[in-house]
Amino acid sequence: MGRMTETVKVLLIINVIVYIGSQVLGDQAYQLFSLWFVENDNFQFWQVVTHMFMHDPNSIFHIIFNMYALWAFGSPIEQVLGKNKFLFFYFSAGIGAAIIHTLVNYYHFQAGYSALLDAGFGSMEVEQYLRESYASIASSGQFRIPEGVDQDVLRTMFQTYITPAVGASGAIYGILVAFGMMFPNVELFLLFVPVPIKAKYFIPALIALDLFSGLTGYSIFGGGIAHFAHIGGALFGFIMMWYWKKNQFNQNRWD
Repeated sequence: MGRMTETVKVLLIINVIVYIGSQVLGDQAYQLFSLWFVENDNFQFWQVVTHMFMHDPNSIFHIIFNMYALWAFGSPIEQVLGKNKFLFFYFSAGIGAAIIHTLVNYYHFQAGYSALLDAGFGSMEVEQYLRESYASIASSGQFRIPEGVDQDVLRTMFQTYITPAVGASGAIYGILVAFGMMFPNVELFLLFVPVPIKAKYFIPALIALDLFSGLTGYSIFGGGIAHFAHIGGALFGFIMMWYWKKNQFNQNRWD
């Protein structure tokens, strides 16, 4: 985990350049390259990839933590897999994270949409209500809650609609899973845990914590975290590593 590999170095440099550039361009960059909900007018197909290089403009720790994990865990993975397979793995995990995140968001959006229909709204009335509420949220942060509709369902619906996803975390979670499968007994020292924990215990526990937070809405790390994107990256990372291990693993060598 000491030497930074070449592909990891390039990915890290691109992330830093994009972060600095997005800070200069401001909202325009985040509107174009963040991953918006598919029903939002800001959504573009390229965002499935470009969101992986965007990071929270209000917190430098977001990119610092992701880039540290990319260096610490990605470098040994690239050493074993090689440049081409590592790049395929990295982008596949990131895109897989975007897919799972979008599917979960679509479920929440449809739940709110159905709740409005059940409250007596017609399809055209729902569309009008969504446009009015979106404008109201943009201007005041508030929106009207119709009588008989669960406010939590609507809040989740609008949060899904107006909040874009940014960050390399989905790809990073795929890398974490790969690291745990390749080096299960490596002991990890964590800032908030004073004792070493083996990768085969720590990484599943981290994913389980994300699953708990995603299902309950309670997060010990604060709000604004795309927990199901993390889970999606971990899931796609596991599937790829499981397949490669089953078909290409030979005497402790990964081709």
